[in-house]
Amino acid sequence: MTRYVALLRGVNVGTTRLAMADLRRIVTDLGHEDVTTYLQSGNVAFGSSVRDAEKLAAGIARALTDELALTVPVLVRSGRELAAIAGGNPYADREDDPTRLLVAFLATAPQKSTVGALTVPGGENVSFTVTGREVFLHYVDGGYGRSKFTNAYLEKKLGVVATSRNWKSVRALAEMTAS
Repeated sequence: MTRYVALLRGVNVGTTRLAMADLRRIVTDLGHEDVTTYLQSGNVAFGSSVRDAEKLAAGIARALTDELALTVPVLVRSGRELAAIAGGNPYADREDDPTRLLVAFLATAPQKSTVGALTVPGGENVSFTVTGREVFLHYVDGGYGRSKFTNAYLEKKLGVVATSRNWKSVRALAEMTAS
């Protein structure tokens, strides 16, 4: 049994509403075990014997569409991947405020050309590091809410689906999926 987390993009932050009880039920009904949610923003940890993260993500997305008529991107990371992410943030030692550190989880690794062309808009003081399917973000002068360097900006510039979580959430999800 491997521990995973599914990260749903755009849940309970706009018009897409999803009760976490429904999310837990759907993931449990798919045959996964020890299903728990974190916060109200579409984070669900679970155990599964399935070893294919893309298959897990597709199954959850399909069930959300079939049962609740919701179409939301779902990204899945294993507990091992989350542990590496939580231990590999290049900005963690520079910032005590977890709301200024975020990780953008990407559906796939972006093309090197789009990563090379990625810049921070309008003179904002944001540091970023793209590593595989994650973008580590450090909002030096403020939080994510005041920045133009957002999830939507990353999706547009990198050409891949993304969903972002603050550092407190990333650490909590890593703990929830630790073996």
